[in-house]
Amino acid sequence: MDYYGNDNGNQNGGYSHDPFASGDGPSFQGSGFQGPNFDGGSPRGKKPRKPLSARQKSTLKVVALCLVCALVGGLAHPVYNAVTGGNGTTIYTGNRTPTKVDTAAVNTEKELTTAEIYAKYVSSCVGITVDIVSTNIFGQTVTGAAAGSGFVITEDGYILTNYHVIDGANSIKVTFSDGKEYTATYVGGEEANDIAVIKVEATGLTPVVIGSSSDMLVGEQVTTIGNPLGELTFSETTGIISALDRTITMSDGNKMNMIQTDCAINSGNSGGPLFNSHGEVIGIVSAKYSSSASSSSASVEGLGFAIPMDDVAEMVSELVTNGYVTGKPLMGISVGDVAEDVQAYGVPAGAAVKVVTPGLCGEKAGLQEGDIITKINDTEVASGNDLITAKDNYKPGDTVNLTVYRDGKTITVKLTLEESTPEKTAQQDQAQKEYEEQQQQQLQQEQQQGSGGWPFGGFGY
Repeated sequence: MDYYGNDNGNQNGGYSHDPFASGDGPSFQGSGFQGPNFDGGSPRGKKPRKPLSARQKSTLKVVALCLVCALVGGLAHPVYNAVTGGNGTTIYTGNRTPTKVDTAAVNTEKELTTAEIYAKYVSSCVGITVDIVSTNIFGQTVTGAAAGSGFVITEDGYILTNYHVIDGANSIKVTFSDGKEYTATYVGGEEANDIAVIKVEATGLTPVVIGSSSDMLVGEQVTTIGNPLGELTFSETTGIISALDRTITMSDGNKMNMIQTDCAINSGNSGGPLFNSHGEVIGIVSAKYSSSASSSSASVEGLGFAIPMDDVAEMVSELVTNGYVTGKPLMGISVGDVAEDVQAYGVPAGAAVKVVTPGLCGEKAGLQEGDIITKINDTEVASGNDLITAKDNYKPGDTVNLTVYRDGKTITVKLTLEESTPEKTAQQDQAQKEYEEQQQQQLQQEQQQGSGGWPFGGFGY
């Protein structure tokens, strides 16, 4: 209701122009309302009504029907009007039909919504918890736990994840979205490519659909399902492909080709699937940039990485079939980098031999702990990773010439590469473990004696 304020000093405090004051309202005389008199005279006389024609009656019925439909429509979809000063503000309510997700069958030839991808494949994703037994610098056995993600690749229980998720695991437990838990067994892994296959004793599982990572373009939408922090189980995050073919140096110095994405990725997402918009897995979530190599808390956002499926698809198939990747060359040694303080004494950069595994080709060729490999054939070697990368260009049975720096002299060693098998890998792991135990004992002795150690320690000089 609008009021007209008293601005003329009216002593009664009333409204000098109140339209609802006595005498100003419309006249309701008689039994019928004839309308206000707008010309200053008496009300207009009532004129006789002309009968309606048949056509006019028909038109009137149609208009009345439209008004009734409009009222019914107004009840079905409420419209709220707040009227002030004669001007209306209208708030409309929507009548959107909720999206129905078809979980029975999804055609990967068409694009899916993120809700459809989640509904279809959340049962294919798993949470992985492992118990890890390790030895600390004091020689004490320490048990810890770690968490990651994975996804089902066969109906009979084969699951793909990252190698670093299950590395050193004493036991592996797998949890599905319906709450079922299984104890998994390790089938095989490929550490250099950070993939591993585990298996649970179950049938009738829903495997994912593997897609082609080489068909992806920068800017395409991607989705991942995983277990961030190991607690927020079966979380879905979305983003786009930020870049392709990124060469990323991992914390162990190994370099890998990666898909870059801005999907939210955190600890616990490792090993999870990266879906394209058709619901196909085109990558394995593997890493995220952190503030430093030694920090697990990231100071940057939107920089996640996944292993392209095209790079590892054949390896995964071989892991399922054989338990290992066939045709991989083996040198029978463990190597590291030559420290800068050691190079200050005139020692060249290269791959420093730390462990020579007994019975394998490295020992047969005459390599020794403390050797520094500076060339493999004509390829220069400045670090342990350089040697590993160069070695992968050969196949088992090939003979290579190694340029070796030993005791201040440069020599050539001929080595015939062997094929890597689970048994030989186990031999190397055991030799590596014994080496680490020796290093720990040496470190304890140096701490007790208060000695800093000779700078060539660990290289045999």
